[in-house]
Amino acid sequence: MQQKRLVRISKYLAKHLRHEPERIGIHLDAHGWVAVDTLLSAAAAHGFPITREELDEVVGGNDKRRYTVEDGLIRANQGHSVEVDLDLESAVPPALLYHGTVGRFLPSILTEGLRPMARHHVHLSPDVETATKVGSRRGAPVILTVDAAAMHAGGHVFHRSANGVWLTAHVPPPYLRVRGIS
Repeated sequence: MQQKRLVRISKYLAKHLRHEPERIGIHLDAHGWVAVDTLLSAAAAHGFPITREELDEVVGGNDKRRYTVEDGLIRANQGHSVEVDLDLESAVPPALLYHGTVGRFLPSILTEGLRPMARHHVHLSPDVETATKVGSRRGAPVILTVDAAAMHAGGHVFHRSANGVWLTAHVPPPYLRVRGIS
């Protein structure tokens, strides 16, 4: 299947399973799920037909595992701006986690910490490589190291999504370090 088409489908799914389900007339349940058939019918009715084969390829072939299909239902694994409860249990994070950003955001991050902005949680990566990919989406990446062990010891709650992304409500500045700077 053509890679460009799969990328377009993935972006379409992200938009409608994480941010604007009402735009195509679907309703996510309290946990973010919608029937696959409902999603495919709504997409077709709104001028963006997706075959089940394409959907399966996007879900199964996505290295970030952004979506889960289970029992005829689909949902995004994290990153929602609409209200959903992903039923994620709290988890003990690794000692260090990472966040990729770009330089223009650094002054406010170092003053206010990492905030979820339009999402429900701050997204943290378990490795530098993933954080670098995330930061690269908006320009030259700046990688922040998060002292997750100290945060957890201080009472901050962490969750791990189905695709391995670590989530927390906020990362205060004292727990952040710009990689390569002491």
